[in-house]
Formats: sequence, C-alpha cells, structure tokens
Amino acid sequence: MSQSPSPATQELSEVQRRAVSELLRVSPVADDLARRFEQAGHRLALVGGSVRDALLGRLGNDLDFTTDARPEEVLALVRPWADALWDVGIAFGTVGAKKAGYQIEITTYRSEAYDRTSRKPEVSYGDSIEEDLVRRDFTVNAMAVALPGKTFIDPHGGLEDLAHRVLRTPGTPQESFSDDPLRMMRAVRFAAQLDFTVAEEVVEAMTAMADRIEIVSAERVREEFNKLVLSPEPRKGLRLLVATGLADRVIPEIPAMRLERDEHHRHKDVYEHSLTVLEQAIDLEEDGPDLTLRLAALLHDIGKPRTRRFEKDGRVSFHHHEVVGAKMTKKRMTALKYSGDLVRDVSRLVELHLRFHGYGTGEWTDSAVRRYVRDAGPLLQRLHKLTRSDCTTRNKRKANALSRAYDGLEERIALLQEQEELESIRPDLDGNQIMEILGMKPGPEVGRAYRHLLELRLEHGPMGYDAAVAALKEWWAAQS
Repeated sequence: MSQSPSPATQELSEVQRRAVSELLRVSPVADDLARRFEQAGHRLALVGGSVRDALLGRLGNDLDFTTDARPEEVLALVRPWADALWDVGIAFGTVGAKKAGYQIEITTYRSEAYDRTSRKPEVSYGDSIEEDLVRRDFTVNAMAVALPGKTFIDPHGGLEDLAHRVLRTPGTPQESFSDDPLRMMRAVRFAAQLDFTVAEEVVEAMTAMADRIEIVSAERVREEFNKLVLSPEPRKGLRLLVATGLADRVIPEIPAMRLERDEHHRHKDVYEHSLTVLEQAIDLEEDGPDLTLRLAALLHDIGKPRTRRFEKDGRVSFHHHEVVGAKMTKKRMTALKYSGDLVRDVSRLVELHLRFHGYGTGEWTDSAVRRYVRDAGPLLQRLHKLTRSDCTTRNKRKANALSRAYDGLEERIALLQEQEELESIRPDLDGNQIMEILGMKPGPEVGRAYRHLLELRLEHGPMGYDAAVAALKEWWAAQS
C-alpha cells in the first residue's frame, strides 16, 4: 500500500516543476553560453538568486552564472558572443554581458572576507563550485544548476529551506556575517522581499554582531535599505531591522520613534504609526514602487522624539516636528550617500506633510491654495498621497472628515490649475520687463521687484500686463 507524499515533498515537487519550466525558457541563451565554456575546457553553472527565483517561478531576465574560468578568460570567451559587454565589476571577478534581451553576470568561483578594519571585501578565487557555494549568504542562494547538462547542485539543503520559506546560512551565521556583514542587511531585505522567515540562530547572530555593519560602506548599506523599502512587505523587514539592533547603526531615527507611551496614552505609537503610513502610501502608488514617497512616509515623523513635550493640561505636543524632521531626514540621507535630488525631495515632503491640517473644512483662501501648490512644486502628487496616508485614526468619522476635506482641497487645486496653470506660477512680468520698465540694470533690486510681483500673483491670481506695470511702479516709488 503506497503512502501519500508529505506536504513538504509535495512542495518540493512543485518548486522543481516550476524550475524546469523556467530553465527551459532561458535554455537557448544559457546552453549556448555553457557550450562555449565547455569547449574551452571550463565549467559554467547558473547560480544563486537565478536558481532560487527559477524554483519560485519568478525568474526574470537577469541571469547569474559562476565559473572556474578567471575573469580575463571570461572576457575572451564572452566578447565575440555577447551583444554588449562591461567589466566594471572585474576587480571582484565579475563580467557583465547582454545577450538576446538577457542581462548576464558571470563570476569566477570566489571567496570573500573582511579585514576587521576594512570597508572593502578581499577577493580570492576558488577552484570548485562547492567552495564557491559554501561562501554564499544563504542556503536558498547556495544552489546551482551545472550547464549544459542541467545537473542540480544543492550541498546545503537550500531546496528544502526554500520550500519552507526559511533563511539559513550554509555555514554558521557567525562565519557568514564575519565574511561580509552586509549579509545581515540582506537577511532583512529577503524577509520582506520574499516573505521568508529568518531562522532563530540567524537572528541571534545578527543581534550579537549588529555592530559589524559599521565597517560596510554607506553606499552598500543604502542599496540594501532601498531594496528593503521597495519590497512588497517592508514592515516585516523593518521590524527585523529594529529588533536586531541593526537599525540603531544604520538609521537610528527609526527605532527612536518607539516612544514610551504616557500613562494616559495621549499620543499614538509613532513607530507603528509610521509603518502603517508607509503601507498606506504603498497602496496609493500608481506606477510601481516610488522610493521618494516611501522614504517620506517612513521618515515623516522622525522629528517627534526630539520635539515631544508634556503640556500642563496633560496633552502631549510635538510642535514643529515637521521642520525638525526635515533637517534630520536631510542629515541621515546625506550620511547614507543618497543623491542630492532625492535628499531634497524627501526632506521637502517631510517638511510639508502637516501643511494640509491648516485647511480645516475649507477655510483657505485661493492665495493659500496657490502657496500650497507652489511650495509643493513637482512633489504635489506625492504630497497628496503622503497626506492621505498619514491618517491612521480608528475613528471612522474623523477619518471620513479628513478624506472629504482633502477631496475638497484637491478639487479646488484642480479648478485653480485649470484657470491659472498653477504649476508654472510666475509673476506677470519677467526680469527683462522689470528692468525695461524701471530703467535699471541687473542687480538685487530686480530680484526684490520680481519677488514682490510673485507675492501679488499668489495673493490675487493673474493680474494682466497693465495692472502688473502699475503695481510695479507703485512699489518702486515706495522704495525710492
């Protein structure tokens, strides 16, 4: 009498079937490349994330290979075959290529280890795929398919861990994280990106070794953090980042939001509120993951811990936390080597996120609406989403009232935009016209006149040429 297969066996069979389907899809390119290496006396295997994603049924057009050929030999083999070739990673043993729409990376068998005082990995080449796989970050990334014969290589039980969606390391986690501390950030990212559980012994090692992340360059940390924030379920990863103490070394403003609640619970849990705002912002995305919006949602309240005050009437206040938070955001993002444009945009959204709450039930004048649009500039649509996401109250009546008020503001903005082209608000006279009318040369007076006319434009809307000339002359006479 035959026994029915166990659930784990059924899961393994399912992922294997998916893998065969995915590998058949990329076979023409992969096999063609493998034959070139085989004819030259070298071995080639699909490896790491490509095998993992094939087993998950989500293999894209990015293919990772490993080989015993040295980088210079890889270049010589791939150059006549590829549609395009680049060697920016050759110092780390990696050659990149493009072929038939696939992005390909071929890396020589290697091992990496960090010097205790170095921010850069020391690269040494290995001679066997088993040696290469044991130094990889997690068992689910330590599987390979030798080509062209398609022999499955899994010395560390990655297939079973994949079936159970658990992250373990091929060797001890202490050895793995000593080799490359960034792997702790990768564990956090994979937990969020793939919805995996991190094994208990791995979490314990991450917690004990969190300070090792400080030797990794800010750029590498930033890239992993971005992938975490851009993942489908970032809350899971962010909680792990905080729980292990990694966040204290990488972006301490996030764990700092875990404010102790006052005895009367007069303010929300700022940390959990921020995670919820991030999730609600994600729900409002229209064209895929938006790093600017997500960072602003996560960081919008980081100024609260520094501005918290217990008032005499028992209330808790956070006066000007948006201004303080914008400065903190700029400082942290600069330290993580974000681009100047991204630092500027995220900081600006943090600074503006409370502006709407002065709108009330529609008391703003048209000039106030114009200023709101002008101050947001190209960030207006993101500010709309951030402001809506910032409502996490369980009071349905209050939530509905806020939503209706913002609907009203957006309708007024749309109407004024149609009438006045708000995105391109400028004075009715430009700098050249100001100089001609007042008979002056370029200088600070022109700028002052321009700003005066801009204020009039914001306050009263379009004036027309004649009215603007009269207003300019009146202002200039008063200055004289």
